[in-house]
Amino acid sequence: MNKEFSNPEILKRELEKGNQRALTFLIDTYHQPLCVYIYSLSNDYEGAQDIVQNVFIKVWTDRQKLGRVKSLKNFLYKSVYNGFIDQWRKDKRMLAIESKHLENLNEIIEDSNEDLLKIKIDMVRHEIDNLPEKCKETFLLSKQEGLTNIEIANFMNVSIRTVESQINKAYRLLKQRLSSADVVLKIFAVLSTLIYS
Repeated sequence: MNKEFSNPEILKRELEKGNQRALTFLIDTYHQPLCVYIYSLSNDYEGAQDIVQNVFIKVWTDRQKLGRVKSLKNFLYKSVYNGFIDQWRKDKRMLAIESKHLENLNEIIEDSNEDLLKIKIDMVRHEIDNLPEKCKETFLLSKQEGLTNIEIANFMNVSIRTVESQINKAYRLLKQRLSSADVVLKIFAVLSTLIYS
């Protein structure tokens, strides 16, 4: 471990300058304790790692603003806590959405024969194939491959915000193109992860 960065003020200055060794020191010092802290709140180790990694990416991206930070350690803990709260709110919304999707799936299974269901799924698949290339690739990495947004960002060498934007764009375009058939939208909502399997 590099002792020259042990002083928090020196560490902040070097991070602001873009010193990658300072970033390595920061991650080596704080990654494990931050993961343990978030895991203690969430009981989700992979989710904790994602939150912590997102914070390190944001620290590096916004390193020019570190001069305003009084305590780097406090800032990191507050940032991962805020990340945990944001994720908790998203998960809470997703649970409500998933519950609705299960209801929709039950309706589809009850109301549709097998041939009709296949036709509707093919319609959704066709519209996904017609998405803009980057949008389609991002969407499939998320829904077909099951990658997290941060994994997609690393794989495609783009920001997490770009990944989120592309996935939202895919949903918006698919909703527009399939808006004439309510049941197709239900199928899309429920089976978006399955239609390429």
